[in-house]
Amino acid sequence: MKKRVVITGSGIWSCLGTSLEAVKESLYLGRSGIGLQKERLEYGYRSGLTGIVEEPVITKDMIDRHTRAGMSEEARYAYMASREAFAQAGIDDDYLRANEVGCIFGNDSSAKPVIEAAHIMDQKHDSAMLGYGTVFQSMNSTVNMNLSTIFHLRGVNFTISAACASGSHSIGIGYMLIKQGLQDVVLCGGAQETNYYSMASFDALGAFSVRMDEPHKASRPFDRDRDGLVPSGGAAALVLEEYEHALKRGATILAEVTGYGFSSNGGGISDASSDGSITAIERALRDASLTPEDIDYINAHATSTKQGDMCEAIALDKIFRGKKALISSTKSMTGHECWMAGASEIVYSLLMMHGGFVAPNINFEAPDDYSAPLNLATRTIETKVDVVLSNSFGFGGTNSALIIRKI
Repeated sequence: MKKRVVITGSGIWSCLGTSLEAVKESLYLGRSGIGLQKERLEYGYRSGLTGIVEEPVITKDMIDRHTRAGMSEEARYAYMASREAFAQAGIDDDYLRANEVGCIFGNDSSAKPVIEAAHIMDQKHDSAMLGYGTVFQSMNSTVNMNLSTIFHLRGVNFTISAACASGSHSIGIGYMLIKQGLQDVVLCGGAQETNYYSMASFDALGAFSVRMDEPHKASRPFDRDRDGLVPSGGAAALVLEEYEHALKRGATILAEVTGYGFSSNGGGISDASSDGSITAIERALRDASLTPEDIDYINAHATSTKQGDMCEAIALDKIFRGKKALISSTKSMTGHECWMAGASEIVYSLLMMHGGFVAPNINFEAPDDYSAPLNLATRTIETKVDVVLSNSFGFGGTNSALIIRKI
């Protein structure tokens, strides 16, 4: 018999806030976390827009100096989010040392340490100058290796590298492992660095909004006048747990993960696909044994790009036209959190679910032909939110859809 999978803890470190309560308030108020960093323009970016994420202060009382030396920016974000998730789940150090807990995180690059190491080698021509921690900061698995070391995690341990669907797939794979009885508890999530080294190649594609005179209005998912996405980052963490295991230890259950769908577009490396989106969504619905009418809220992937928003709008219209589901893209407030987005948007959805509201798709002022039929929430709507669909799509045609429901 397949096991049931529940969420017993969540944590967040984002441009909307660095605690669950702060982020909940930002979501409810429709408050943007996007700003302008002049350093990006000085470095050579077309756009200086980004989500403004607070740098964590991690002291020696929290983590020893030797371990901190191997932590990348995104690993520091992930540590803070994971601390909050474990605390909410009621999991302490004694529990972690006595039980097998897994770790699957989405992370698709670690640019800053790689670039800084190359600069040192170019200037000094001496690898001894790189220091002890550089190798652990620079690997794509930097988040997993750090979290597993810091929290003494002895279960499954690997990184999902799947572009902007990384965080969502990490939850999906954790869900599958628990469902199959292979793990009882898995820490899942996504993390994204926000330094200006990390996004220059995206800027080179002309993918970013240049609406720099109004940073809070730059990210405009589904809006006719959108001119590109805004990069952002941070980290989100979720404690996934087998249902009976959670009950046995008296954990508070936030929601059940009931569906995971995936697909690949099989087309151009940067092309979105409505067909691929539909496949992932319909697979998630089948896995959850639900129909489109059962969904209360859809956290759309929509990043504020012309093609991506169009393809998702086509997919959502085909599946959900005439249905009750409210739709919004929290990226209108956060910008595109890239590798963490699929995980953070589950955290945002949990906050809405337990807060009894749907956060607005801000900056939606005029529909285009594709977004006009959608049931978009353009203001905060107080309503019952029991079942949520969250979409995540990424370069290379990778698609992920997750369904969670309130218990």
